[in-house]
Amino acid sequence: MTAATSYRLLRIALVVFGAVMLLLYPLALVWPSGWAWHHGAPHESQYFMMIVGIYAVLGACLCNAARRPEEHASLIWFTVWSSVVHAAIMAVQSLDGPHRGHLWGDVPALLLVAVTLAVLTRKSELRGRRFVE
Repeated sequence: MTAATSYRLLRIALVVFGAVMLLLYPLALVWPSGWAWHHGAPHESQYFMMIVGIYAVLGACLCNAARRPEEHASLIWFTVWSSVVHAAIMAVQSLDGPHRGHLWGDVPALLLVAVTLAVLTRKSELRGRRFVE
């Protein structure tokens, strides 16, 4: 895969993952055991609504970063590493108690985001290069 192809795929991935982050609340409505950590409606948890707000902002920023990823490399790497850490913590926490659904919901989703963005960012050779389309 060439750097230019990886760059185009990175731009697509940023929009797709950004959109999914913007849709965290509806995902929790459809599949609560995979996305929400409490019983009841998503809006009944102040913690969950805080997470929805944070991911909505990150999602909007990733969609914006898709325009020129080379100008947002630090945001992309923040998303990669924060997703790995978030997934690791959630995986450990989901082993204890009624939250095993997270091992099939948000834990793999976070790892998918991290691996995809890391691989495409590396292969795009963003550091020191600018692509003109």
